[in-house]
Amino acid sequence: MKTLILGLGNTIMTDDGVGPKVIERLRHDGELPVEISLLDGGTLGLDLLPHLEGVERLIIVDAVETGKQPGSLVRLAGDEVPAALETKLSPHQMGLKDLLAVARLMDCLPPEVVLVGVQPDCLELGTELTPAVAAQVPELARMVCREVRNPHAATSPG
Repeated sequence: MKTLILGLGNTIMTDDGVGPKVIERLRHDGELPVEISLLDGGTLGLDLLPHLEGVERLIIVDAVETGKQPGSLVRLAGDEVPAALETKLSPHQMGLKDLLAVARLMDCLPPEVVLVGVQPDCLELGTELTPAVAAQVPELARMVCREVRNPHAATSPG
């Protein structure tokens, strides 16, 4: 099963850069099987479409507006993912929503789509994550690893 882990976010907008930071950590830790693809998708939006070809499982890591406390974790799957993107944190989320819609239209949407995310604290200019979000990078990486090992057993964090 071809799996793509896609970290999204703008690394110069504080907590919006959490997706790329988690991808960096996953690369550094080296805990994932070599056949798992890791991609720092930044803010590319529709330019990511070719990367979805042949992917059966897409795991997205991003900052997500949940209305909860900064640093709160969330796991969304299937139709929950586009619904979560209704509240846009940054322009790339519109790009992600468009990407998933176009992939569906072109019949290349992966059968399994999961979003592992964190509630941001700050989205202003800055290259460092806030403490609440930075503290969750290790747990986000663990959530991704659990998802890869046993996707259907993964549960939403409390």
